[in-house]
Amino acid sequence: MAAKKALEGISKRVMEEVHRFGAMKQNGVSLRYMMEFGSRRTPQHLLIASQFLHKELPIRIARRAIELESLPYGLSQKSAVLKVKHWYLESFRELRSFPCIKDNADEMEFTEMIKRIKVRHNNVVPMMALGVQQLKKDLNPKLVYEHLGEIQEFLDRFYMSRIGIRMLIGQHVALHDPNPPPDCVGYIHTKMSPVEVARSASEDARAVCLRRYGSSPDISIYGDPEFTFPYVPSHLHLMVYELVKNSLRAVEEKFMNSDKVPPPVRIIVADGLEDVTIKISDEGGGIARSGLPRIFTYLYSTANNLLNEVSEDDFETLMAMAGYGYGLPISRLYARYFGGDLQIISMEGYGTDAYLHLSRLGNSKEPLP
Repeated sequence: MAAKKALEGISKRVMEEVHRFGAMKQNGVSLRYMMEFGSRRTPQHLLIASQFLHKELPIRIARRAIELESLPYGLSQKSAVLKVKHWYLESFRELRSFPCIKDNADEMEFTEMIKRIKVRHNNVVPMMALGVQQLKKDLNPKLVYEHLGEIQEFLDRFYMSRIGIRMLIGQHVALHDPNPPPDCVGYIHTKMSPVEVARSASEDARAVCLRRYGSSPDISIYGDPEFTFPYVPSHLHLMVYELVKNSLRAVEEKFMNSDKVPPPVRIIVADGLEDVTIKISDEGGGIARSGLPRIFTYLYSTANNLLNEVSEDDFETLMAMAGYGYGLPISRLYARYFGGDLQIISMEGYGTDAYLHLSRLGNSKEPLP
């Protein structure tokens, strides 16, 4: 109800402006461009970047706000989705209310504002998951979720756009760091070691497995730790963490009541001319062929059942569950954001191989839904 009342307070003029901006063309940028532009970190470059964001962010946010108005099966009217829509409209209004950026004082003020916008949107993924769960409770249980492809496609577009918005804001804010880490240009590490990031993500996933089950399979990593290429370490960490977490859970549950020592999860990092590929292999029993089409959907997660007991105002719990059950589809979007991909090949009765492809060329522009 609170979200609905807040939306009623949004003026007709603002909504007309949202639709006007939503019809404008988005402008994608590549990893290479972000890196080259950010490496010249002068006040003039930061001013130009802020002027670009001042124009670009309202367009991207408006497109998502418009989509949130007309989702199928009544999803737009779910209270959690209304709350997300309010966040987007509030951010749009703030961006449009900000005057033209003419000097570095304006630029600093603008940077502080988009920082706040990024924080406001922290809970979008779990809140949308809650909205989907609210919808599932109301739908006929006999309805086959493959028929809900429209919602699946919307969520892919919505989350891909969110990755882009957060990358643009985060990159700009990080360029203001007076003491950036060595070889870092904003969010981008120009000499990132995929082996080292995979090791860090694996340790985090293993810690989660240990907490949940009291034990964890070993992890073996193969690849040259000296090999580096430009990429966003936080993106890679998220993807490897999700994939390794899935593998550890599968192996742990398969061998839980067995006298056999659980086989290790294997990670192989290969550097090709076009792609860096990370293969994550487990012997956790695999996925039935009939279940493979479901693994990249947002409507099947067993974790969603836990959302039944979560209130929209319980932000601490929602944040803890961010990405919970959405790991594979979200990871695939992160891979595709910079021109890569994620493929899952499974052998039922044996195990699963995940192939994470990362473009090492860095010249692929953002996909702009």
